Amino acid sequence: MSKLYGTGRRKKSIARVYLVPGTGNITINKRSIDEYFGLETLKVTVRQPLVATETLDKFDVLVNVHGGGTTGQAGAIRHGISRALLHADAEFRPVLKKAGFLTRDPRMKERKKPGLKGARRAPQFSKR
Repeated sequence: MSKLYGTGRRKKSIARVYLVPGTGNITINKRSIDEYFGLETLKVTVRQPLVATETLDKFDVLVNVHGGGTTGQAGAIRHGISRALLHADAEFRPVLKKAGFLTRDPRMKERKKPGLKGARRAPQFSKR
C-alpha cells in the first residue's frame, strides 16, 4: 500500500487526493490545511471521512484542487478522501455511505435563459 488515489468533485471544483501512510498531515496545493482554509468549518468538512473511519493519524493527505470556491473545494476534497479510503479498506464503505460522503453532490449552477438577466432573474417590470 503506497499511494491511494481518489478523485473528488463538487460544483466546479475537482480534487485529486492521494493518501500516503503517515501521521495525519493534510497538504492542499503544497500548503498546510490551516494555511489554505481560513474557516474552521471547512477544515472540519475535509477531516470528516477520516474522523468517521478513525484513520485521522494513519494517513498523510496530499491534495491538488482547482476550480470553484472554498466551500466547493472543501466538499470535493472530502469526496476524494472518501473514495481513496475505500481503496485502503473496503469495510469503510457502510460507514462512509451512511454519512453520505460517497455521494457526488449533483447540485450545479443553473444556466442563464434567453430573455432573462440571469437563470431566473427577469428584466425589471415597468407599467409604462
